[in-house]
Amino acid sequence: MKVVLTGGTGYIGSHLVRALLRDGHECVVVTRGKTDPWSDDRVRLLRADPTAPGAWQAEVEQADAVVNLAGARLVEPPHRWTATRKQVIRESRIATTRHVAEAVARASEPPSVLISGSAVGYYGDRGDEQLDETAPPGDDFLAQLCVDWETAAGAALNRTRLVTLRTGLVLGPESPLLQSMLPPFKLGIGGPWGTGRQWWPWVHLDDVVAMIQQVLTGDLTGPLNVTAPNPVRVAEFAKTLGHVLHRPAIARIPEFVLRLALGEVADALLASQRVIPTKAIEAGFRFSHPDLEPALAGVLNKKER
Repeated sequence: MKVVLTGGTGYIGSHLVRALLRDGHECVVVTRGKTDPWSDDRVRLLRADPTAPGAWQAEVEQADAVVNLAGARLVEPPHRWTATRKQVIRESRIATTRHVAEAVARASEPPSVLISGSAVGYYGDRGDEQLDETAPPGDDFLAQLCVDWETAAGAALNRTRLVTLRTGLVLGPESPLLQSMLPPFKLGIGGPWGTGRQWWPWVHLDDVVAMIQQVLTGDLTGPLNVTAPNPVRVAEFAKTLGHVLHRPAIARIPEFVLRLALGEVADALLASQRVIPTKAIEAGFRFSHPDLEPALAGVLNKKER
C-alpha cells in the first residue's frame, strides 16, 4: 500500500510511519522540514508546503490511502492564543486539509480512504456528559476549529471513504503533553488544576497508531473518537501520575492562576470532556492500554531506561 501523509514528521505521524513500514507499506511524507527520522528507502520525503496548493497534490493520484495529520501544536507554553497564533493554528490545519481534500476530489483514481485529523476539542466544555461520536459540537475556539477542520475534509466525501480522528490527549514516550507536566511532578510540586473534577480524555500513543492502522484496512467512516475507553478526571490523572513517579500530587493550581499565565489557552486545560470511543469499541478494536496507571507506568519506565 502506498500511503501519502501530511504531518508525518510530527509526534503521531512519525510513529505511524514506522508502524506502516513494519507492515510493509510505502510512505510519501509531505513536509516543510529537512530532517528524515527514518532513513528508509520506503519513505520518500516530498519537500513542500501543504498549506498551499502545488505539485505535491499529484501524489494523491497514485496513493492507496491518504493520512492528513498536519497542524501546529495547540497548547504550547510559550505561546498564548493571540490573534496571530490562532491564525497559525487554523491555517496549518484547515488550509492543508482543504488542499488534501481537493486533490482527492479531483483525482481520476482517488485513494480508497482519507484519514484526516481532528480533536476532542470538537465537543467543547461538557461537564459530566458522556460524549460519543454523535454528540454535537461545542462553541468555543477549539470546537469551531474542529468543526471547520472536519468540514474542510468533507470536500472529499463523495470520492472516497472519509474518517476524521477526534484524538484525545496522547500519552507516550517523549509525549509533548507529559514533557510539559513532568518537571513539577518530579519535584513533588505537581497536582491537579482548576477544580480537578473536569474529565480528561487521554489515549496511549500505541492505541492511536493501531487505531489508524485498523481504519486504513477496515470500513469505518465518519468521525472517530480516538481516546481510551476509561477517561479520568484531572484530580485522578494528577494523583496517578504522582503515584507512578512516587511523588506527592497535592499542589493544586487554581483556575485564575492558569488564566493569568496562559490566557485563553487555559480553556483547553480546564475543559471537561468525557469522551467515549464508542465506534472503535463497536468495531472490535482491542485497546492495548485501556487504563491510566499501567499506561503511565509503561510510558515512564520506557522513558527512563
